[in-house]
Amino acid sequence: MSHDHEHDLTHLHDRDFWEERYAGDDRVWSGRANGTVVSEVAGLVPGTALDVAAGEGGDAIWLAQHGWTVTALDVAENALARGRAAAQSVGVADRVTWVRADARTWSTDERFDLVTSAYLHLPLGIRERWLVAVAALVAPGGSLVVVGHHGSDTEVVDRPHPKEMFADAADLAAVLGDDEWETVTAAKVPRPATVDGEEITLHDAVLHLRRR
Repeated sequence: MSHDHEHDLTHLHDRDFWEERYAGDDRVWSGRANGTVVSEVAGLVPGTALDVAAGEGGDAIWLAQHGWTVTALDVAENALARGRAAAQSVGVADRVTWVRADARTWSTDERFDLVTSAYLHLPLGIRERWLVAVAALVAPGGSLVVVGHHGSDTEVVDRPHPKEMFADAADLAAVLGDDEWETVTAAKVPRPATVDGEEITLHDAVLHLRRR
């Protein structure tokens, strides 16, 4: 894979880049919920949830199907349109609110029982500020679940991001500290994947915290 933007990764967070990515007829992602997110969230009592960088809505729709009232946030209107259509097709349109906004700067006075984000990779500095901001949206007793690609995978699969954009879960946990947060999971978690037709094992950095 060639990277036209190898030295300038700002395009990965531009609205135009993602609008174009979601503009075609083909689904960009699988449409299924991320298994790593599901395994962390499955045991929680449903309430209100915020899915940050929701893409085509796989996680948001799974949450809605399992009793959550969801706000799904993404920078690309084309992605949200796909999510709305998918939610309609499975009968949960009334349980998901779709919001077009930049995950790095969006804020609200609302607090959620669950805040999730899967595979949103931000540069150092921006990442830590973003994590503090989204963690602040978790209600007392609520959960924060952040899943990302683990940096070790760059040795076996080509990604458009530099390795330093893949944070270890323990490093993310350290940003928030343990005064307000109980750690449920902070781990490197394996998952099966198919890359170029080959079955391989990739790894996610999984952070699941509960606000005290």
